[in-house]
Amino acid sequence: MINTQHLLKVASAWISIVYAICFVGVAIFPGIRPGFMRYGLHTGIEMGQNILTFGTFISGLVIWNVIALLAVWLFTFLYNRIEQ
Repeated sequence: MINTQHLLKVASAWISIVYAICFVGVAIFPGIRPGFMRYGLHTGIEMGQNILTFGTFISGLVIWNVIALLAVWLFTFLYNRIEQ
């Protein structure tokens, strides 16, 4: 059985770390925002310009898989380290 309180503690720590990394990343490297918008969200900054190509599909797939793997690794690490 999953311990809900432990899971909520881990989820709170995980999302806080991920949010801080994203926030700091954009603050330090503001130039990554357009690239993330184009390849991660398939849109442009200019009034929601739609960018759907085979290249953005493949690059977004790779980007999201890398992000998901890192996110799952971080969640697992925190889950195993935070006391129940």
